[in-house]
Amino acid sequence: MVTSQYDHIWDCCCDHGLLGYALLSRQAAANIHFVDIVPELMAEVENKLRRFCSNSNTSSSSRWQTHCLDVAKLPLDQYAGKHLVIIAGVGGDLMIKFIEAIYQNHSNLAVDFLLCPVHHQYPLRTKLIELDFSLKNEVLVQENRRFYEILLVSTSSEADRKVSPVGNQIWQSLTSKNSEQTSKKQAGIADNYLKKTLNHYQRMQQGSSPGKANNVQHIIDAYRALSPNI
Repeated sequence: MVTSQYDHIWDCCCDHGLLGYALLSRQAAANIHFVDIVPELMAEVENKLRRFCSNSNTSSSSRWQTHCLDVAKLPLDQYAGKHLVIIAGVGGDLMIKFIEAIYQNHSNLAVDFLLCPVHHQYPLRTKLIELDFSLKNEVLVQENRRFYEILLVSTSSEADRKVSPVGNQIWQSLTSKNSEQTSKKQAGIADNYLKKTLNHYQRMQQGSSPGKANNVQHIIDAYRALSPNI
């Protein structure tokens, strides 16, 4: 989902930098930025980059930089060109705070975001809709028995590319008539993820204490509409 159209790719909450290393190795952009707020992690990442990916290496057209800072304070306006901000491995609630801050600080820039929240997908999607972001792509993947929604969105609004609160493209295999093995596998992943998501919100609603009803019926109804048989 990361194409060659970007001048700067920001690997945020980069942890040990594995994603950024992969992007750097395939020269995904002219500049790869590694971002994390933990000083020890960033020192480790920079040491590895200096050892194995020196900017003086003429065999690579990609350059790298490390930034030990809060993702909400990305200095995008200091770098000319097209930006892709990748945020993965954190919850949708924290992701919302990052996105809102970046959007407010750089409202004059067209920025793409590649997002992979570990939970709170519905609130995140709701916030993207509120900010009028457009959807470029979305996929559902399963790894180590966990499901991940991956969304590629843009701050530039497009009327025909709206973000759905429950997703659209990630469920297409549920209704696809394609009988290929890969489609059957993806349909199985989507079916299992939908059941898991519905169970989560049903438990949330049932667990609400008297007088403090956690009304998520509208969310349950939205997901049930995807597959009435579930």
